[in-house]
Amino acid sequence: QVQLVESGGGLVQAGGSLRLSCAASGRTVSRYVMAWFRQAPGKEREFVARISWSGGTTYYADSVKGRFTISRDNAKNTVSLQMNSLKPEDTAVYYCAADLVYGLGSSDYNYWGQGTQVTVSS
Repeated sequence: QVQLVESGGGLVQAGGSLRLSCAASGRTVSRYVMAWFRQAPGKEREFVARISWSGGTTYYADSVKGRFTISRDNAKNTVSLQMNSLKPEDTAVYYCAADLVYGLGSSDYNYWGQGTQVTVSS
């Protein structure tokens, strides 16, 4: 089992920045692919970014490319999402996810955190 706990959400004005963190515990999380998803009210959960177990490979949704950066610290069992130039459409609950295989869909990930709210005001 892998346990994930997100933190760092909040309210920010458009153009501002937030940094989300996900603390992982349980099995050897350093071997897991880690990802961030988000879900806005009335919408399906969507992929935001993922990072390989080594941190050497990252992938982003087009909507956040160039604004968000995913990173991980395997020594601390954490993964972060630095979000810059935030837009009102980035408002959502952000979830940390983990699994042993690469994927872009929520069904590809078996381990999830509880989510953290990000609200971007215009």
